[in-house]
Amino acid sequence: MGQNFFEQESLHMDKPGEECGVIGVYDFEGHDVASDIYYGLFALQHRGQESCGIAVSDTKRQQRKVDSYKDMGLVNEVFNPENLGNLKGDIGVGHVRYSTAGASTRENAQPLVINYVKGTLGVAHNGNLINAAELRRELEYTGAIFQTTIDSEVIAYHIARERLHSRTAEEAVLRAAKKIKGAYALVVMSPRKLIGARDPFGFKPLCIGKRGKAYLLASETCALETIGAEYIRDVLPGEVVTISPEGGIQSDRTLCQPEEKVGRCIFEYIYFSRPDSQIDGVSVYNSRINAGRFLAMDSPVEADLVVGVPESGNAAALGYSMQSGIPYGVAFMKNSYVGRTFIKPKQSYRADGVRVKLNAIKEAVNGKRIIMIDDSIVRGTTSGRIVSILKEAGATEVHVRISSPPFLWPCYFGTDIPEREQLIAYNRTLDEIREAIGADSLGYLKVERLEEMVDGLSICKGCFTGTYPMEPPKEDIRGDYYDRK
Repeated sequence: MGQNFFEQESLHMDKPGEECGVIGVYDFEGHDVASDIYYGLFALQHRGQESCGIAVSDTKRQQRKVDSYKDMGLVNEVFNPENLGNLKGDIGVGHVRYSTAGASTRENAQPLVINYVKGTLGVAHNGNLINAAELRRELEYTGAIFQTTIDSEVIAYHIARERLHSRTAEEAVLRAAKKIKGAYALVVMSPRKLIGARDPFGFKPLCIGKRGKAYLLASETCALETIGAEYIRDVLPGEVVTISPEGGIQSDRTLCQPEEKVGRCIFEYIYFSRPDSQIDGVSVYNSRINAGRFLAMDSPVEADLVVGVPESGNAAALGYSMQSGIPYGVAFMKNSYVGRTFIKPKQSYRADGVRVKLNAIKEAVNGKRIIMIDDSIVRGTTSGRIVSILKEAGATEVHVRISSPPFLWPCYFGTDIPEREQLIAYNRTLDEIREAIGADSLGYLKVERLEEMVDGLSICKGCFTGTYPMEPPKEDIRGDYYDRK
């Protein structure tokens, strides 16, 4: 069968690209932390499926070296008992990565391990810098040699460079944070400290947990719960936290700013995060329930059944049902065993990527008017196919409701939303979008509902309104000079 007969087909649903996931663990009693990091990454797998890695160090060893392993693939594909067992150390960091096309290489997998005159750093980063190209150029002209094309390496180099002029590793992280602009949640392993940092706008989430004498930093609370850790609190936007046996949890809030200037990524609540997570004290599940309720209030329609597109549409569908009184049901069977790509023949048999991943349950939808709740429409290709799947299964009407506003602008802060011309809502009326996806009616969540959806937290609405919490770059260099995570 060779390459001329089969091709790799992407199974990306037409959604915003996932974020990365980071985790750090420091066990003050000296136990190995690699297995905890592994299970934490497993819980964060939804945030990135292209590569993953773990780096650990033994703080008791006189000659402190870092053991690391990373590769392309899912967590349970990359790690096995043998390579996990070789990672010995009581402090460590881990990472799962999502990247844009062309940047998916083993060299760009994280964590990054930097050896320099003051010791060794392990760095895991979720986010996107808008001044990475400028900072990278500055480093290159002073002799830096880069091994990757990711802006995370720019951050790691700046921390290492600042450490030469700082009393402590955390001071070096703070000084580097003052130089970088954009979105970041950082977990940094120094020889005897675990350091977490969050950008001043709080674009990316980061929380603190504890289990016995072990302390953790993680992108989401679901990672803490998976390994039996207690949630302590979120790292504040702009905060640098340092965890060590001598000082416990220490905080520097130099870069923190008033809550009204914060700009959390709203898609953490709409789509990215697991529904069992909490971010900055707000339940992701409840946020999605709220979105569904608001859709029922603002875009009602007569129907027989409310269904969600798995997985992120399910809670919003339940909220719509609760508010409207229309029964909630399950209309789709999702194939959980399909990865990000599959092989299909080029010629006579052409498998539809959406159908391989998602099938309608005919008995649930046949002869019924369906309200289909999904979290977003980007280009519209997938939405149109899902509407067709429901109608071919016998649905008499399909009314689409979206638990976010229409995408009208790109994102520069780590969410993979394309340029405006590729967005179905750009330069189209609501009726033109409805017609393009084949729905009987279409309704989006109102922009005004977003803060209410997350209990009044300050959020970024830039991809809907074009107004960002911070000045975006003058030109769109995403994927040009450096690759996003």
